[in-house]
Amino acid sequence: MSEDIFKKVVSHAKEYGFIFQSSEIYDGLSAVYDYGQNGAELKNNIKQYWWKAMVQMHENIVGIDSAIFMHPTTWKASGHVDAFNDPLIDNKDSKKRYRADVLIEDHCAKIEGKIEKEVTKAAKRFGETFDKEQFVTTNPRVLEYQKQIDTILQRMGKSLENEDLDDVKALIEELEIADPVTGSKNWTEVRQFNLMFGTKLGATADQAMDLYLRPETAQGIFLNYLNVQKSGRMKLPFGIAQIGKAFRNEIVARQFIFRQREFEQMEMQFFVKPGTELEWYEKWKETRLRWHQTLGLGNDNYRFHDHEKLAHYANAAADIEFKFPFGFKELEGIHSRTDFDLKAHEQHSGKKIQYFDNETNESYTPYVVETSVGLDRMFLAVFSNSLKEEVLEDGSERVVLALPAALAPIKAAILPLVKKDGLPEFAEQIVKKLRLDYNVMYEEKDSIGKRYRRMDAIGTPFCITVDHDSLNDNSVTLRYRDTMEQKRVHIDELHAIIDKEVNMKYLFEQL
Repeated sequence: MSEDIFKKVVSHAKEYGFIFQSSEIYDGLSAVYDYGQNGAELKNNIKQYWWKAMVQMHENIVGIDSAIFMHPTTWKASGHVDAFNDPLIDNKDSKKRYRADVLIEDHCAKIEGKIEKEVTKAAKRFGETFDKEQFVTTNPRVLEYQKQIDTILQRMGKSLENEDLDDVKALIEELEIADPVTGSKNWTEVRQFNLMFGTKLGATADQAMDLYLRPETAQGIFLNYLNVQKSGRMKLPFGIAQIGKAFRNEIVARQFIFRQREFEQMEMQFFVKPGTELEWYEKWKETRLRWHQTLGLGNDNYRFHDHEKLAHYANAAADIEFKFPFGFKELEGIHSRTDFDLKAHEQHSGKKIQYFDNETNESYTPYVVETSVGLDRMFLAVFSNSLKEEVLEDGSERVVLALPAALAPIKAAILPLVKKDGLPEFAEQIVKKLRLDYNVMYEEKDSIGKRYRRMDAIGTPFCITVDHDSLNDNSVTLRYRDTMEQKRVHIDELHAIIDKEVNMKYLFEQL
């Protein structure tokens, strides 16, 4: 069922100008995608929602835009040269390559599916009296399934942390995990593969410097920590935010835009006094979850997942997972990075990177709490959750992209009922007024019903229909996307009605 939904998401994204395969006329480039006219608008609106919530709504957070190219020592200091690897395994029969940890996580997801079936059966049996929380914490079968998941993930985390790749393979064999394509269980050894893209900087080959395309945006923030702190006279605690491209040579890129080789991150590094980092870590977990939930995609679609295996720089880490069509997967990471990065760059650069605390009259290296959300994953979460097929009262069907109105690519469509009698000219006057504040669209082709359906499919919250009466009473028919309710309003009221639904400030008031 979820696979069918996912296929519809991919198909709808292409048909309505949201996402295209990159270089499609040359048969495409694997795991690289282009955002179309509506996709670019939606993506920019998500960026704006994050940026304003993170920078504009916090006095002690500022934003930067660092370069994709950085001095190669950056990646030695950060640990990416030595430790930025994926554990890969090949199937000898299908010749396909997989991430070993993903195979194991997918196996656990199947066990989670069994838990969901038990919950669904119980919910039907007990009806309104059903207490899901009590059921999942007391039902013996559910507890046994959960114990299996915990045991598997703990063992995998420990093996990866100890770089015991033989045990990772042994776990795959013990769980009898098969190639998802062929069902074969004939596996190679597990080995590590570095994910960074290499390139060169220089006019001639013999003088060129070896560089990497950045695999994350965070290091650009750490390299600029002192520049920002001094030029902005920032006092701890303070944050530096950034939206930017990152690049990873994913061998097993899959699930549409969920895992790509070129992607965008929205990251904020929050610098704090050592010893306060875990308190701030908990605060940012709450703050970031609230930011997601404010969009109204359903609180049950989010959950926290604490990391069994911590990265080399972290002393606490959790993911906010979202229920995608292919199950719960990471949407955002919140990490307590300690002072690893700043100290590493201080050591490798030979420059002092510290904070002078006027209150205590001492210098020290700040600790860092990171929040990092994948923009493309955020796009997929919003898009896939919003795509709905509805059967109407008359038995007909409609496909509607019920996007949060503040994120919708087009806020309103202005539609003259016919292409004559002065209606297009009247409609154009409305377009000119609304365009000053919102991205709006004028359309006159096809019947009004077909135009409504097209606007539903791209997520436009409002349709404004101009008819012959409009010329006399200066009123139009306003149609709401989600309810399909239509009401007559004066053109002077349009701005206020639209603004109440689409202005991001009403989302920020809930944060």
